[in-house]
Amino acid sequence: MPTSPATTAFDGLTYNSRRPDIAIPEYGRVVHDMVAHCITIEDREERSKCAAAIVSVMRTLVPGSKEMTDHEEKLWGHLHVMSGWSLDIDAPFPPPAKPEEDPGPESLTYTQIGKRPSFYGRIVEDLIAKAMEMPEGEERAALAMMIANLLKRQYLTWNKGAVEDALIRAQLREMSGGALDVPAEKELVSSSEILKSKRKTSNNFRQHRGGKRKR
Repeated sequence: MPTSPATTAFDGLTYNSRRPDIAIPEYGRVVHDMVAHCITIEDREERSKCAAAIVSVMRTLVPGSKEMTDHEEKLWGHLHVMSGWSLDIDAPFPPPAKPEEDPGPESLTYTQIGKRPSFYGRIVEDLIAKAMEMPEGEERAALAMMIANLLKRQYLTWNKGAVEDALIRAQLREMSGGALDVPAEKELVSSSEILKSKRKTSNNFRQHRGGKRKR
């Protein structure tokens, strides 16, 4: 069966899906093919001239604003990236570091005292740190008690229902690494009192907003 001209034409096509991936898609496959050709030039001077011509083409494809002082350096860097760092040329800028040579930014370190639920906030951590620095005695015990009551208020502010004092004491111990504790016989502020104060504050806020609307 004879092959149709259309079939012959399609057989001669090369689909991008069958070609190797390109390093920087913004420049297109044509520029990458130019870079591949530049690598094959044996004479270093001619190879450098070809590289400069490619950068000129890149400059038209990705124009930079006048405020971008490092635009030229980025273009030459992109050239090296597209060549797989295999271009030995005379360039106005050194090639960028390879990914395996670039350590990247340093990891940020976050100081935390144990583990704390997010709703307790940094102020609680600072108070715990302050209490841990104090010598054993009545002042430290009083501050630990105050922190425990604060934890309970914060807990009930962001969580519905009541909370057992045992849980608050356990979280204080965990957040202080076992350094702070409130004896079981010491009663914390009652949940009903905290919730009552919370409702009163909420009602006052709504009345205040309603009064402003009437004006």
